[in-house]
Amino acid sequence: MVCGGFTCSKNALCSLNVVYMLVGLLLIVVAAWGKGFGIVSSIHIIGGVIAVGFFLLLIAIVGLIGAVHHHQVMLFFYMVILFIVFLFQFGVSCSCLAMNQGQQEKLLGSSWRLMSNDTRISLENKLDCCGLFNNTQNQAVFVTDLYLCESPCSKKTSCLTCGEKMLQHSSEALKILGGVGLFFSFTEILGVWLAMRYRNQKDPRANPSAFL
Repeated sequence: MVCGGFTCSKNALCSLNVVYMLVGLLLIVVAAWGKGFGIVSSIHIIGGVIAVGFFLLLIAIVGLIGAVHHHQVMLFFYMVILFIVFLFQFGVSCSCLAMNQGQQEKLLGSSWRLMSNDTRISLENKLDCCGLFNNTQNQAVFVTDLYLCESPCSKKTSCLTCGEKMLQHSSEALKILGGVGLFFSFTEILGVWLAMRYRNQKDPRANPSAFL
């Protein structure tokens, strides 16, 4: 059985908003997982992703309510805000995918230098690593960190640097956030068009003499 135009538009818009809610939650969870590693929070793009995920989740709820009740005002604001979210999400996703390892190392290095010794030791114990990067540019800092390191791996023969672990987790987080965000950002254009189309359709359940 083929559904009518109004019913099809309503069902499609409701389904799309459920997808947006799931995507918003996914962006928030993955970004929060990335920030959970402490120094990864220095990559401010991840904070931007959390904001985009929150607003996407919020506007999806508004769109779902507007679609169920065919609420003209809610659908109008839904279209406007969803388009703004699309612009931000597209920009943030491209920034996540464009950030290379060298840029990540610079951000991690600048944050590490601002940390106190107690904060560094706490982070090393949390990640079971010692120092940030063992290279010529950071050799003096690395030697000091290695001397002060109290992580479990320091009692063994070798220890991974915290920079290596941080880069691994930040790269994973940026790839997931950038890929998911960029892919679903294009579906938001579909959501704007579908909401506009649905908003202009007449509700068959409404009073025919009512003003629309």
